[in-house]
Amino acid sequence: MDDSQLLRYSRHILLDEIGIEGQQKLLAAHALVIGAGGLGSPAALYLASAGVGHITLVDDDTVDLTNLQRQIAHTTARVGQPKADSARVTLQQINPGIVVSALTERADDARLAELVAAADVVLDCTDNFATRHAVNRACVALGKPLVSGAVIRFDGQISVFDPRAAGNPCYSCLFPQDQKFEDVACSTMGVFAPLVGVVGAMQAAEALKLLMGVGRSLAGRLLMLDGLNMEWTSIGVGRNDACPVCAPK
Repeated sequence: MDDSQLLRYSRHILLDEIGIEGQQKLLAAHALVIGAGGLGSPAALYLASAGVGHITLVDDDTVDLTNLQRQIAHTTARVGQPKADSARVTLQQINPGIVVSALTERADDARLAELVAAADVVLDCTDNFATRHAVNRACVALGKPLVSGAVIRFDGQISVFDPRAAGNPCYSCLFPQDQKFEDVACSTMGVFAPLVGVVGAMQAAEALKLLMGVGRSLAGRLLMLDGLNMEWTSIGVGRNDACPVCAPK
């Protein structure tokens, strides 16, 4: 690191658990953020400010006026622009020393496999089960840690699915692919704006910990937030030995 980087990241470097070695791991890392909306905005902002060297943003949507109540990577002036491009501008304004790749596309299974293979950690910031399951399958197949978050109304949840350790569950263990779960959209149910910031920031925190190899991740645990009463609940999540995605063949 040069003098400018040492100064920029000095508050990380001061932490015994991180230091120069941990910060260098972040600078050398590649994070894949799928979804540049309510969750992806704060998650990507913190990854960028923390110095993750390469961030890839994937989102096929454009900025809408209704997004601005909670999607803090975007501005009024960028309404109508692709979300991935808008978020890229914000991240590079925060930290011009990192690489940000913006992809305006909806990735299919083959494309997800390509993107996940190139990343060190994946953050699922999407809002539908089909994409979440597709991302999970790619992460399991390629052995990449997945940080998954979700928020609707006043409720949020976050967990880590890390296939690198034997016995860890995957997303499909918790929400089986063959069960019918109804996708609930913010456009019809609403969402309390600060909650996406809370969960998105926690996704960034878990991703940074995974990249540096510090602390204990949320693998095997699901945190649920009742934002109306501001209460957290933690439940254990076990591996499903019959899971068609992650069970040993």
